[in-house]
Amino acid sequence: MKSQQLLSRIRQAIDKYHMIEENDSICVGISGGKDSLTLLYALAKLKDFYPIPFIVKAITIDLGFENNDFSKISDYCESLGIEYHIEKTQIAQIVFEERKESNPCSLCAKMRKGSLNEIIKQMGCNKVAYAHHKDDVIETMMLSMLYEGRFHTFSPVTYLDKSDVTIIRPMIYMNESEVIGFVNKYNLPVLKSACPVDGYTKREYVHELIRQLNHENPGVKNRMFTAIEESYLDGWNKDSLELFARY
Repeated sequence: MKSQQLLSRIRQAIDKYHMIEENDSICVGISGGKDSLTLLYALAKLKDFYPIPFIVKAITIDLGFENNDFSKISDYCESLGIEYHIEKTQIAQIVFEERKESNPCSLCAKMRKGSLNEIIKQMGCNKVAYAHHKDDVIETMMLSMLYEGRFHTFSPVTYLDKSDVTIIRPMIYMNESEVIGFVNKYNLPVLKSACPVDGYTKREYVHELIRQLNHENPGVKNRMFTAIEESYLDGWNKDSLELFARY
């Protein structure tokens, strides 16, 4: 995928779901993975010509794993002209050593998001951009159906009233395969995850399940996404919601 194609997909989501308003200060959470680095690139380039002015900043929540080196990420942000902040935490120690969680992903995610929401306000940001792509949307829906018994996934835009922060997800129209292609083409400085349970989660199981379903039934993944976008889930397909409200 070329840069122009990436920006087109990102802008499609931003425009449809009104993710950016004038003079927004948007923070991108950078894990060092392929998704967040791609999103940062896209927003950094988009702000130079988007008709609505906005600011982009970046932050990494350092979970406290040994040998984490974010110097390449810092250099990457500098090359894009983006302000970058590293927030050090002891989340890894709490989750894996003190609490010894049997389901570490849930607690880790909550603590990481809590730290992120607190810091971005200190950085003067009113929005945070998450790098969830189309595969993430579908996998979250499948996880909810299989393990919670409900049809649910996250919204393109979510306002958190407790922290007064708005979450936006500009990559919802991008397939993971396209992200991988972009990262390889532009040689983005992806960091290997230091998490000891990386690749051994329920999400990874669902990821493989959907991949197999799509292999056996070509196009099923896109049809699943269409079902989500045309549903009455909170935040999705505002046109359908407005039509439904008339009756």
